[in-house]
Amino acid sequence: MVTEQPPPILTASDRRLLVAVRTATLATMDDYGRPRLVPCCFAVDPDRPRVWTPIDQKPKNSTDPRRLGRVVDLMARPHVSLLVDRWSEDWSELAWLRLYGDVTLLEADGLGAAAERLRALRALRARYPQYGGHDLESRPVIAVQISAAIRWAASDS
Repeated sequence: MVTEQPPPILTASDRRLLVAVRTATLATMDDYGRPRLVPCCFAVDPDRPRVWTPIDQKPKNSTDPRRLGRVVDLMARPHVSLLVDRWSEDWSELAWLRLYGDVTLLEADGLGAAAERLRALRALRARYPQYGGHDLESRPVIAVQISAAIRWAASDS
């Protein structure tokens, strides 16, 4: 008996949009139930429905990355949404992709996730040359295991 495989969480079109778009908006939930939205850079795992976003060295409200609002939120509630969108003055080119997932914090100590962390850092540096001068090795990386995707596009192209 042949069983049908479930459709992939990320379609080929979703992956093309993720590669083309340079930034996303990460949404977490704070202790008061308010959404916290943070623009972020990201890279996509080529082998599975997973996205990585670093806690980089751009100026922050805290020098301790574990005290940043989004990280505090994630430690208490490891569920996120990530929104990417393609904007154009030609509205036939508009598109967006909303991803839902659960987070793992890939810590700098490398316990249990050293290989994935190394892949994530390589992918982020390949995508964003600006990270060449950042010490990403000493900071956490947010890994989002995507569980669902909702998409919209003005056209099929």
